[in-house]
Amino acid sequence: MPTKTQPAVRDEGPVPAYQRIKNHVIAQIQKGVWGEGDLIPTELMLCEQFGVSRMTAHRALRELTGAGLLVRQQGSGTYVAPIKIASTLIEIRSIAQDIRGRGHQHSCRVVSLQTVVASAEQSSRLGLRVRAKLFRSVIVHFENGTPIQLEDRVVDAARMPDYLDQDWSQLTPNEYLMHAAPAPTGYYSIEVKLPTADVAGALNVPSSEPCLVLERTTLSNGAFASHAVMWYPGSRYKLAGQIPI
Repeated sequence: MPTKTQPAVRDEGPVPAYQRIKNHVIAQIQKGVWGEGDLIPTELMLCEQFGVSRMTAHRALRELTGAGLLVRQQGSGTYVAPIKIASTLIEIRSIAQDIRGRGHQHSCRVVSLQTVVASAEQSSRLGLRVRAKLFRSVIVHFENGTPIQLEDRVVDAARMPDYLDQDWSQLTPNEYLMHAAPAPTGYYSIEVKLPTADVAGALNVPSSEPCLVLERTTLSNGAFASHAVMWYPGSRYKLAGQIPI
């Protein structure tokens, strides 16, 4: 946190003033000037530094708070929010890729592997024939020993006959699919749900803790390949992505 008043920053371009404040705060966090739990400058200090109104500074901090970068405490101030693990959505990436990309250790625990048949509801939703043969895997993924994802997946058994024979400690189902089901496309949805008892136990969270739930269907050459439901503890994970310009 600055210890003395900095010179006012004048508006010299088309970027809105509130966005310049947001960019400044984000840059300070990314550079490590302000770390997790640090108190950042007050609205009045930002008003003086950027030569803007109190309403403009308030908007910038409000939007950063809404995005989860800041935490505002009544009567105390505004602080850098606890860091949550980020995972990309736009690309079809492996959870292990994301973890290794952060320089951390990925491990997993296989909860179950089984052969199932498509229900009427699955057949209708996924474009399968009724009672089509599927392979199902339920796997918990860990980052540095902390459970961060429960992956419940079914795949087309006819297309991937060796799916249940894989060593999931060496690759993830998503990494396997990149080879077994090339040219992937698909669709996904995200919602917030309370975990079932089994999910809460696998992720080591209380059943009262909301989870982010990513449901994704993957197609290969236009045909069904995989459907996965992935649970992420809300307190230690966020999902993020970048839209190409």
